Amino acid sequence: MTTHSKTLALAGAVAAALATHGTAQAETQEKCFGVALAGENDCAAGPGTTCAGTSTVDYQGNAWKLVPAGTCETMELPEGRMGALEALDRDLPA
Repeated sequence: MTTHSKTLALAGAVAAALATHGTAQAETQEKCFGVALAGENDCAAGPGTTCAGTSTVDYQGNAWKLVPAGTCETMELPEGRMGALEALDRDLPA
């Protein structure tokens, strides 16, 4: 096997490992609405906002954050709030 072939084989193996790692990590995370602090959401903060970091209210119901899969609906938040897998109608900006 030539040096060039070995380099290509190694590059392919590294690329495959990175692709598998990214897929595995994506599968272990879920979008959780209503758990982000103001300005710390990962995306989708409802009308009037664009994306990551645009929520304006703590625990804004229509803003989500990625959390470990299976933990969203059991997170304990202040004042009895709970996370949800779908957008909520609570704690929305005025």
